[in-house]
Amino acid sequence: MHFLYDLAIGFYSLVLRILAPFHAKAKRWVDGRKNLFQQMEQTVEKGCKPVWFHFASLGEFEQGRSIMEAIREKYPEEKILVTFFSPSGFEIRKNTHLADYVFYLPVDTRSNARRFLTIVEPKLAVFTKYEYWYHFFNELKKQNITLLMVSAIFREEQVFFKWYGSFFRKILKNVTFFFAQNMDSVYWLKAIHITNAGLAGDTRFDRVIELPKQREDITVVERFLARTQDVLVAGSTWQPDEQLISEVLKKHSNLKVVLAPHEIHDSHLEQVAQTFPNALFFSNFSAYTAAQVDSARVLVIDNIGMLSSLYGYGTLAYVGGGFGAGIHNTLEAATFGIPVIFGPKYAKFQEAIDLLEIGAGFCIGNAAEFEQVLLALTDQNRREDAGNQARSYVREKAGATPVIMKYISSGKLLS
Repeated sequence: MHFLYDLAIGFYSLVLRILAPFHAKAKRWVDGRKNLFQQMEQTVEKGCKPVWFHFASLGEFEQGRSIMEAIREKYPEEKILVTFFSPSGFEIRKNTHLADYVFYLPVDTRSNARRFLTIVEPKLAVFTKYEYWYHFFNELKKQNITLLMVSAIFREEQVFFKWYGSFFRKILKNVTFFFAQNMDSVYWLKAIHITNAGLAGDTRFDRVIELPKQREDITVVERFLARTQDVLVAGSTWQPDEQLISEVLKKHSNLKVVLAPHEIHDSHLEQVAQTFPNALFFSNFSAYTAAQVDSARVLVIDNIGMLSSLYGYGTLAYVGGGFGAGIHNTLEAATFGIPVIFGPKYAKFQEAIDLLEIGAGFCIGNAAEFEQVLLALTDQNRREDAGNQARSYVREKAGATPVIMKYISSGKLLS
């Protein structure tokens, strides 16, 4: 199985190198790993022994953010090194003030893991949710470096719990402690004889409860929404989401939409312009006349980093991804006390399941169901009740970060 794992990793890397000349994201993945170790050797201060945080992408970064902030506050002398697997995380957070060093994660081979740890010499490693890398975890264990898995979540259908999953179960054995999102995850780990786990919750809640306090005013959005009462903020949308929104928009003349697509490359923005022919684009807003602004129904946010403030302008939220691999972050919307609508691919996201159960979230599978939800939420009392439930849910679930920091402090993992 070890051989097959290495073969799969090598094949994956080869495919991305082949795709790189034709695919922008694959090119960033490949280019970001060129001369990576040389960059590390020239950049990382020898002997500084940083705290190493690894994130798959941007969403996982937000899960680890509150812990990095807590370490910065309590242990200001500690260095923090961050790695990303995906370009979408690295490109957006490569200049974060929370880290002293930010790199791509080298490909998971035995030699790469050893060289990485030789250069970095981390005193503590923190991984999030479900990033499990065989060679990196093995080398951390061999070098007696504490490895924490935060916001961990496990489900019955995962490979760890299958009869053929023994190789992957070995990876889990290298983790020092699992801070799980829910008790089901703790139970599933116990079922495979892993008892170094406890309930902490999802660290994203600690991050998102601060968003309303940190929200920035966005003049362009305020001008677009002037005298508008019904506002749908649609975040991290893909083409199927946008098509649904365009269909229901035709039946709701009082509704305005602030649309923040997940991908903002030229080809997708061209699709958006075709789907919403009269839409305004944020980057070009100053060129529009007052009449164009007044008559427009859709404002497209064609840049990155504003979504957590945008939800503060909504009376309703739509979170994209539910017609693809899975929905994006519903908590960023829920924390602002507004109902959250999303597509059917939500089963892997505990917070979406919870929002549905308390009447703060609404799943739609087509335009007709979307229309029914919008009609139901025209009732102001129902809309406000759903929003209040969403806000209360976020506040009640916060608190994972102090649990993790207590473990770090009591174990004297940092000086």
